[in-house]
Amino acid sequence: MVLYYLASIRWRCLGYFLALYISNTLQAERPNIIFILADDLGWSELGCYGNSFNETTHIDRLAKKGVRYTDAYASAPVCSPYRAAFLTGQYPARTGILDYLRPNSENGLSTRLITLPEQLRDSGYVTGMIGKWHLSGYRYHGAKRIVRPTDHGFVWNIGSEIKSVGNGANFWPYIFRTQPVKWLNFKERKLGEKEYLTDRLNQEAIEFIEKNKDSPFFLFLSHYAPHTILNGKPKIVAKYRAKHPPGKSTRNKCYLCQDAAHEGDPQNHWAGNHNPHLAAMLESIDDGVGRILTKLKSLNLDQNTIVIFTSDNGGETKVTSNAPLRGGKSQLYEGGIRVPLIVSWPDAISPSRVSTHPTSNVDFYPTLLEAAKIPANVQQPLDGISLLNTWKHPDVSPKCRALFWHYPLEKPHFLGGVSSGAIRLSNWKLIENFTNNSIELYNIPKDPSESVNLATKKPTLSKSLLNELIAWRKLIGATKNPPKR
Repeated sequence: MVLYYLASIRWRCLGYFLALYISNTLQAERPNIIFILADDLGWSELGCYGNSFNETTHIDRLAKKGVRYTDAYASAPVCSPYRAAFLTGQYPARTGILDYLRPNSENGLSTRLITLPEQLRDSGYVTGMIGKWHLSGYRYHGAKRIVRPTDHGFVWNIGSEIKSVGNGANFWPYIFRTQPVKWLNFKERKLGEKEYLTDRLNQEAIEFIEKNKDSPFFLFLSHYAPHTILNGKPKIVAKYRAKHPPGKSTRNKCYLCQDAAHEGDPQNHWAGNHNPHLAAMLESIDDGVGRILTKLKSLNLDQNTIVIFTSDNGGETKVTSNAPLRGGKSQLYEGGIRVPLIVSWPDAISPSRVSTHPTSNVDFYPTLLEAAKIPANVQQPLDGISLLNTWKHPDVSPKCRALFWHYPLEKPHFLGGVSSGAIRLSNWKLIENFTNNSIELYNIPKDPSESVNLATKKPTLSKSLLNELIAWRKLIGATKNPPKR
């Protein structure tokens, strides 16, 4: 009996330690995930996408370490819908957030939805959100229902807005001194008297990585830059002004471009591919990418960490150019929805790859869950598909499927967007204008500038794509009615 009892204890102990070993091995194998999101960064702003004015040394280096996408899309041409879609794997038409949320909005991201950070947290990941949230209204502006990052699975929440998303005047210094209520949820001046917001967010990211280096972690670094009002660090702005002198000013002060070093530039002068203010803001983001890569390497985490860099929508055409793409932020033309996307994961993705396969930000949810070996919740429908197999195997093509956009507006957006929907299937993209019921058809690989509307020349194809778009709206219950904002 005693021998049986001792043997029983021995087997139980062996089972316990075996389970512990398997658990620890699984934890060790799971990749860390760092998702870096720029705000309003256009497709053509990075050096690795052909820009010769902006200096993005570290982001370009990241592209050489992994795969760069030429046809990556945001699921909406403005920010709040993108963020909701990224966190849920659902199109904006399904999440109910179809336009950017106003400060008094009651339409925050529903807590009934199971988000990516919730699933990661529940499976042993440390989850951190640093920076812009923009998925709720704010109590300061009268909103009664407040939804915070911690309501959606983020254990860490640093630097998200608590009053409004602010504007560029907040970058340098980033808190209005005359306002009684600050707009960020941390104390300023951690980096000194003239702390720059992007630098501070980068520093918080470094500290998050350091503190959680022994556990699998998911970090969402969500920059406020380079959203207007453009407000770069003065010394960096001066460098770019010297690189491309502005010429004689026609205005005393530009509302969209400002810094602490000079009076301002004319509003339209910099609306090209050489805006020194945007370039300076982007360089600060790039500096943070470099610091993150260096920190990962120093901690021996660089090989098994997925680092993703992308943007929430296209650039704002009042301050930059998205050429050769047409249009910009708020529009369903390529300039408004095609975004830079770089994915690095040395343990799984071969370097210096370029993918031309169309993808959407709804694909991150299922892809990252699969990479983390976590099954998706079957109760919640997903619009995205996992791209993990294509990440790991360059010769594998993703499933051919249609991508959809639904952007109903009460009135035209102040940046030019109109109430509309769109579908891209293979090489073809159709845009439906909800206001005048017109349609546009483009062959995107041959005509990325969307300059030749082929709708009348290819009526059968146009009708087929339009019918598919209408059927999709019916399937998910989307209407052309303006959304809650």
